[in-house]
Amino acid sequence: MRKILIWSITAALAGFLFGFDTVVISGADKKLQLLWGSSDVFHGTVVMAMALCGTVIGALLGGIPTNRLGRKKTLIWIGVFYTVSALGSALANDPISFAMFRFLGGLGVGASTIAAPAYISEIAPAKDRGKLVGLYQFNIVFGILVAFLSNYLLSGIGENAWRWMLGVEAIPALIYTLFVLSVPKSPRWLLTKMRTEEAKNVLQVINPGQDVEKLMLEINQENENKVSGENIFMKKYRLPLILAFCMAFFNQTSGINAFLYYAPRILEEAGLGESTALLSSIGIGVTNLLFTLLGIFLIDRLGRKQLMYIGSFGYIISLSLVSCAFFLNWEGMSVAIFLFLFIAAHAVGQGTVIWVFISEIFPNHLRGSGQSFGSSVHWILAAVIPSLIPFLFTAIGAGTVFAFFAFMMVLQLLFVAFIMPETKGISLEALSKSLSKPSSNNVKQ
Repeated sequence: MRKILIWSITAALAGFLFGFDTVVISGADKKLQLLWGSSDVFHGTVVMAMALCGTVIGALLGGIPTNRLGRKKTLIWIGVFYTVSALGSALANDPISFAMFRFLGGLGVGASTIAAPAYISEIAPAKDRGKLVGLYQFNIVFGILVAFLSNYLLSGIGENAWRWMLGVEAIPALIYTLFVLSVPKSPRWLLTKMRTEEAKNVLQVINPGQDVEKLMLEINQENENKVSGENIFMKKYRLPLILAFCMAFFNQTSGINAFLYYAPRILEEAGLGESTALLSSIGIGVTNLLFTLLGIFLIDRLGRKQLMYIGSFGYIISLSLVSCAFFLNWEGMSVAIFLFLFIAAHAVGQGTVIWVFISEIFPNHLRGSGQSFGSSVHWILAAVIPSLIPFLFTAIGAGTVFAFFAFMMVLQLLFVAFIMPETKGISLEALSKSLSKPSSNNVKQ
C-alpha cells in the first residue's frame, strides 16, 4: 500500500501544477498589460486567455496520447510542457511568445485532468480508489493556495517580479517530471496492449498476497468485450457517457468557477470593502482546502452518492441564501458566510467526486477517451460561464444569476437520486460490465 500511495501522490502532483499554473498569472496580470501596452481586448483574449484555450484543446485531445502512449508517458510529457511553459513565460519579451508558452502550459493542464485520474484509478485497490484519486483534486486546491502565497512573497522584489512569479513554477514542474519517471506503467493499460508479463510484474507489486492470475483474467475478460474501432459514443456506452456529461455539466452550472474567478467583485457587490473582499478571498481558498480534505476522508467511507447528496443540499441552501441576499439587499458579512458555505458544499461534494467518478465509469481501453469527454465538457463550460458573469450581473442582476445556479443544483439533486450509481468499493472491471449494458440497472444504488 505504501508504494501505491507514493505513486498516487506522484501522479496527483500534476494537479498541484494545474492549480499553480491556473492562478499564478493573476500576479502578473496588470504588470504585463502596462509593460506591453496591450489593449483590454488583446490582453484579455490573447495574453490572459491563451492558457485556457490550451486547456480546452488539451482536454479535447488528451485522451489520444493517454490511450496510445500510455498513462505514464503522457504524465511525463505533461511535466515537460509545464517546465518549458514556466521558463518560456518567464523569459518572454513580447506578448505573442508569452501567449504561446502559456498555451503550452494550458495543454498540460487539460491533459492532466485525463491522464492523472486515469492512472491512479488503475493502480488503486477498489476500497481506497476514491481517496487516492481524490488526491488529484486536493493538489489542485493546494496548488492554487501556494500560487497565491508565492505571488504575494515575490510581489515586492522589483520590476521583474512577474518573471519570477511565473518562472518559479519550473521548480515543482521539474521535480514532478523526475519523480514520475520512477512510477510503473498502468497494468490495466499494459493489458490492453497485450503486454502481459509487464502487467503481471506491476500487479504483483501493487496487489501482494492476492491471486494476480485471477485478477488478470478478470481484466482480460473485460478487455475481450471490445471490438475493433470502438468508441465511447457507441450505444453500449451510452450510460457512462451520460454520467460523465452530467457530472461535468453540473460541476460548472453550480457557478463554482464563475465565483472563484470573480470572488472579490461578488463580495464587493455585496457591500464589503475592497480590502475585506480580498481577505475573504483568501479565506475562501482555505475553506476549499479544508473541506476537500474532509471529502477525501469520507469518499471511501460514505461513498460518491452520499457526498453528492451532501454537496447538492449545501449548494441549494447556500446559493438560495446568496440570491435572497442580493434581492433583499442583505449587505456585509452575511453574504460572505453564505458563499463560504457554498465553497464548503462544493469542496466536499462535486470538487472531491468529479475526477474520481469519471475515472471509474469507462472500460479500461476507453478510459482515456471517456476522461477526455468529461474533461472537455467541464473546461468548455468553465470558459463560457465565467466569461458571461460581468454581462449577466449588469443585465439581470446577481440575485437572478445565483437563483439560476440554485435551480441547476436542484436538477443535480434529481440526477444523483435517480441516475447516478454508487461506485464505492466496486472493481473497475465490475463497473465496466454493469455500466456498459444499455439496460444496466444492476449497479448498487
